[in-house]
Amino acid sequence: MTDQQDSPKPLDSETVAAYLRLHPEFFIDHDELIPELRIPHQRGDTVSLVERQVKLLRERNIEMRQRLSHLMDVARDNDRLFDKTRRLILDLMDASSLEEVVSCVEDSLRREFQVPFVGLILFSDMPLPVGRSVSSAEAHQAIGGLLAGGKTICGVLREHELNFLFGSAGADVGSAAVVGLSHNGLHGVLAIGSADSQHYKSSLGTLFLGYIAEVLSRVLPRFSTPLRSVR
Repeated sequence: MTDQQDSPKPLDSETVAAYLRLHPEFFIDHDELIPELRIPHQRGDTVSLVERQVKLLRERNIEMRQRLSHLMDVARDNDRLFDKTRRLILDLMDASSLEEVVSCVEDSLRREFQVPFVGLILFSDMPLPVGRSVSSAEAHQAIGGLLAGGKTICGVLREHELNFLFGSAGADVGSAAVVGLSHNGLHGVLAIGSADSQHYKSSLGTLFLGYIAEVLSRVLPRFSTPLRSVR
């Protein structure tokens, strides 16, 4: 009876697991136990602890390399976008006419940025000699909801909004990003579109498009005195 009382109690699996977590070096001092350990394999076989650890480390290494590769791709894409944006902004600063401003934006977005659908609309109560212009009242009636927040809007737009922004090509636009040209008033709107309905999602980063719009909204009033400044 005394022997039964003095005998150690069996350890449960949680206690063993907790101990090993606190002493990860346990098998370094007791490596003779490693050959006796067996861990179930997905196929129903058994592998040693070392083999299992090597497999897990290999999988984690592959995952980390994939993440690093993704980050490198994003960084390269951002570098290319920055370079294209820088060139466009410099061209806008060097422009000497409204015609040059409009052509710089449209040509750069289509050729450099490879944007298939571009809509640049200026707000003016008088017809402008270049580009597309409408009155502010007409613009607010058609896309007032897109301009109300003063921020870039991304996603799937309504049919009449696409038709207003892209004309006859609006039927082919699956998703778009829209930003108002606002500086001391609202002077116009810039929109870019894609046939893919998932391309311009609501969570899409619009940093570079915002930069272009900010510069454009400051350059336009220099050459377009008829432009209406809408508060």
